[in-house]
Parts: sequence; structure tokens; C-alpha cells
Amino acid sequence: MEGITEFVKMINGVVWGVPMLVMILGVGIFLSFGLKLMPILKLGTGFKLLWSGRIPDKDKNMKGEISPFNALMTSLSATIGTGNIAGVATAIFIGGPGALFWMWCTALVGMATKFSEAVLAVKYREVDDNGNHIGGPMYYIKNGLGIKWAWLGTAFALFGSFAGFGIGNTVQANSVADALSSNFGVPNWVTGAILMVLVGAVLMGGIKRIADVAGKLVPLMTLFYIAAGLAVLVVYAEEVPAAFALIIHSAFNPVAAQGGFAGAAVWAAIRFGVARGVFSNEAGLGSAPIAHAAAQTNNPVAQGLVAMLGTFIDTLVVCTITGLAIVVSGAWTSGENGAALTSFAFSHALPMGNYIVAIALSVFAFTTILGWSVYSEKCVQYLLGVRAVKPFRLIWVLVVPLGAVSSLDFIWLLADTLNAMMAIPNLIALSLLSPVVFRLTREYFLKKRQQESEAKA
Repeated sequence: MEGITEFVKMINGVVWGVPMLVMILGVGIFLSFGLKLMPILKLGTGFKLLWSGRIPDKDKNMKGEISPFNALMTSLSATIGTGNIAGVATAIFIGGPGALFWMWCTALVGMATKFSEAVLAVKYREVDDNGNHIGGPMYYIKNGLGIKWAWLGTAFALFGSFAGFGIGNTVQANSVADALSSNFGVPNWVTGAILMVLVGAVLMGGIKRIADVAGKLVPLMTLFYIAAGLAVLVVYAEEVPAAFALIIHSAFNPVAAQGGFAGAAVWAAIRFGVARGVFSNEAGLGSAPIAHAAAQTNNPVAQGLVAMLGTFIDTLVVCTITGLAIVVSGAWTSGENGAALTSFAFSHALPMGNYIVAIALSVFAFTTILGWSVYSEKCVQYLLGVRAVKPFRLIWVLVVPLGAVSSLDFIWLLADTLNAMMAIPNLIALSLLSPVVFRLTREYFLKKRQQESEAKA
């Protein structure tokens, strides 16, 4: 077992190493400039479409099963999770405050990546035997690049099927169990049993029920966490300007050891800022377009504009709140790491700060289990057909309590490795299909301008 662990560690060092991070950032930069920075410039348009897409469309000619709003919430349910609370803290613990700056940079280019993923997911989606729309990297590889590239889609589906049971299931259940045990004294097996029942109740209703739950739970919990984070910033309001200065300075200069902080080189800030940023918002990994493929829309670009908001909300809002709370409170020099570091920062400013973080982590991890169930289910369906869906859901639910009571060091390592390997087929497809994304985007905005001109005439 030790030999297998070392082998997986070696692969992990490669797939989350410099080449992969350069590839993810490189594709994001290429798409950003190919789109003429449209995702950043049209952020307001995205929010308008999100607001108008809150209610499912009754038009029978509108393809898709869930509203554009709920498609984004399903995607966010999988991305807003432990990465926003523990991942940001780990990046700052190892790379210093400057890591937050590089997370921002990753998000800005990641918006173009997430936009392109959703455009291709809707453009090349299919209808399964149950009449539901399905899509994602495996489908836009097969339908967009042709049959000779189908093996690449199969590889993505294989990685996604197995990665989900770790990164999106057992690891999340374990995080909830640890948070509730350390803060409220709830036994791990009790947490596991309750999670199993809750996940099973939602999951057996399929993507529509998951989307409905995500559409209600994710916005409420996100706003609750943001409000708590803003309260921390209000308490340390005088330190906020200095915190921004420290973040920007540390992004380009080494940080000396102080307190419990061991010191960090600029390279550590870049590497862990980018890696944790990608881990948090999943731009480039190919997971989110699986949810967006089910959206009620007849225009791929419109859903792409909604999808790119996921990266903005996840990293530029939620991760920033966590990172600033850690920096302004001075907690980053405490020597704490992971979720414990975020709890330390919140509890120093708020009377029940540690409980707030524990509750947020638990709800975010629960919704991540739901969101990732959609991703892994569609990967399994692609490989084995629609008959595999119900057995998959049953296995997914039964695995949840095992994660809550187990030691998951190896599972985390394996899942993290497979998660990164999902990005390779997806990034290749995004690069090769980028002309399709650019063309559809040009046509969409040209048509909008023509309609606006006619309306004024």
C-alpha cells in the first residue's frame, strides 16, 4: 500500500505541478483574449441574464430541464465548499497573503474558461433515453471533435466517475463530520447517518430536485457566510487598506517568517494561489458544464454568460472574504492551517465565529456532495448508459457514511489526482473548439446589437 501511495503522490506532483497550472492559465488567457475580454466587460449582462433566468420557462420550445439560475446554483453547490474555507487558508498558510492575489488572477482568466465550457456544453448536448438533456466535456469532445477523439471523452468520464467518490463525496462527508464533532461534539457516525438520509432524499429525485435544493440552499448559505465575513472586516476596518497593500506586495516579494508563519517565496504564493484557486472554482476541470448542459436555453452563449458568474462568485467574492478575514485579523501568522485557520480568524472577531465557520463548512460540503453526484452520475451514464443511473445513486448514498467515519488520506490523494486529470482532456477540447466559441459569441452579440438598433429605429 505504501508503494501505491508513493506512486500516486508522484503522479499528483505532476498533474498539479507547473505544467498543469501553466496549461490551465494558458488556455484561460488564450480564451480571454480570443473573446476580447468579453467575460470581464459583460459581467453586468451575465447578472441580468441570471436574474431573468430565476423562474423555469414554460415555453415548450425551450430546451432543457432546469432554469439557468438553478443550473448555476447546481454548479456553485459543487464549487463553493471546503476550497473556499480550508483551501484559501492553506494557500495563505503556505504561500503567504500574496497567494490571494494570484487566486484573483486565476479567477479573471477562469471566467473565460467557464464561459467557453458552458457554451460548448449547450451547443453539443444530447437527449438521453429518458428525454433529459445531457452534456459536458465528454459530449463536446465526441460531437465537436468527432469520433476519432471519442477516447478522450471516455478518459474524462472515467476520471470524473472515480474522482467524484473522493473529492465530491467521502472527503466532503469527512469534513462535515470533523466540523460537527470538534465544534458541537456530534459523533462522526451520527453525522454520517444523517447525511446519508439527507443526500438520499434529494438524490433520488434526480437533477431537477438537486437543482431545486441548490437553488434555495446555496444562495442563502453563501449570503450568510459573506455577511459573517463582512462583519469580521467591519471589526478590523482600520486594517483593510493595509491588508490589500500586504496582499499585493506579497504577491511579488518574499514574505519573512513571523509568528507561526514559516515564511514564503514568491513562487509559493503563485503556485498555491493558482492551484487552490483552480481547485476552488474548478474553471478548466470540466465539471461545471455538466450542470449547465441541462439549463433551459436555446442559446449556448446566454448560458455561458450565466456560467462565468460561478467563477466570479466563488473566487472573487467568497474566497476573497475568507482570505481578507484571515489577513486583517492577523490569523495568518498564528501557525494554524486549513479550516482551523479560518475558524481562528472568525472567532477572534465574532463571539461565535468558529460555530459560523463550522455551520458554513457543513452546509457547503453537503451541497458539494449533491453537486458532484450530478457530475459523476453523468460520467457513469456516458460510459454505461442510462440503466446505470439508479444503481449509481444507491452506491453514492451508501458511500457517504463511510466517508464520515474513515481516515481518508489516500482517498483524498487519489481523488485530488484524478480531479486534476479531468482537466487534461477538457483543456485540449477547449483549445481545439475555441473557434466555435468565438464564432457563436460574435454572432450572439451582433444579433443583440441589430435588435437594439431596430428597437431604437
